[in-house]
Amino acid sequence: MNTKTSFSLIAPAKLNLFLHINGRREDGYHELETLFTFLNFGDELSFELVHTSTISIEGDTKDIPLIDNLIYKAALLLQTKSKTELGVKINLIKRLPMGGGVGGGSSDAATTLLALNKLWKTQLSLDELAHLGLQLGADVPVFIHGQSAIAHGIGEKLHQVELEQKWYCVVHPNQHVSTAKIFTHPELKRDTPKILGDWKQHILTNDCEPLVKKLCPEVEKTLQWLLKYAPSKMTGTGSCCFVEFASQVQAQDVLANLPHTWQGFIASSVNVSPAHTELAAIFDQ
Repeated sequence: MNTKTSFSLIAPAKLNLFLHINGRREDGYHELETLFTFLNFGDELSFELVHTSTISIEGDTKDIPLIDNLIYKAALLLQTKSKTELGVKINLIKRLPMGGGVGGGSSDAATTLLALNKLWKTQLSLDELAHLGLQLGADVPVFIHGQSAIAHGIGEKLHQVELEQKWYCVVHPNQHVSTAKIFTHPELKRDTPKILGDWKQHILTNDCEPLVKKLCPEVEKTLQWLLKYAPSKMTGTGSCCFVEFASQVQAQDVLANLPHTWQGFIASSVNVSPAHTELAAIFDQ
C-alpha cells in the first residue's frame, strides 16, 4: 500500500516537568509557565486517504460522540480552512489515559492536523497549524511544533529548549481529573512569580498538585508510593504521576512493583516529537 495515502503515527505523551500559574486573566484563562517534554510512547493513529469529503474515526473512541471527538474536530477544522474536497479514514489505538495530564486528546488532535496537512497537501505552516490547534486546546500548539519547550501565556508562547534524555515511569492511579474543575477551583494557587533568568536555578513545582491531592487522595497516595524510588511529580492537572531516572532499568523496576490497582508505562524523553520524526521518514525520503 502506498505510504503516501495511508500511514500510522504515534501521538506522543507529554510531561509537564514543572507548572507555575502566574495569574488569572479577565477572559478566565490562566497565565502560566510550564516545561514540556515529549515521551517516546503514546496513542497510535492510522490515516487513510478518502477521495470524498467523509471523515470517519474507528477504534478506541470510548463512545465519545463524533462531534465531540478532538480528532474529528481537528480534521474538520483543517478541511474547512483548506477547502479541500478530500476526506480520511482514521483508526485510533488508545494507550494514554484520559484525564491523566499526559496530553492524550491534545496530542491526538495535533497529530491529526500534522498528518492531514501532508495527506491532503494543504501546505499550511507549523505556525498556521498551531493557530488552528489553539482553538482545540491550549496544549495543542506544543504538539504541533513538536519540540521540548517552555511555554508561557496560556501555553501558546513557546521557547524551545534542549533537554537531556531521561527515562520515566508514569503511573495512572485510575482516576480522572477534570482540567476545567481544577482551573476554576477557588483554592488553586495562582500567584507564583514569573521566572527571571535561568529556569534551572529556580525551585520548580506543579501549582496544581496541592489541590489535586486534596480533591483526589489516590493521587497523593501515588506520589507517596513513588517516593520510595525517586522524587515524584504530577503532570499537568493530573492524575498521572511520574519519577525520572537516568536508565531504563531503574524505570522498569518501578513498573514491575506497581500496585495492581494502578496502571503505568515507561518511556524515554525525546526533544523532537515522534510524530514529527515519523512524518519526516514517510514524506521526506
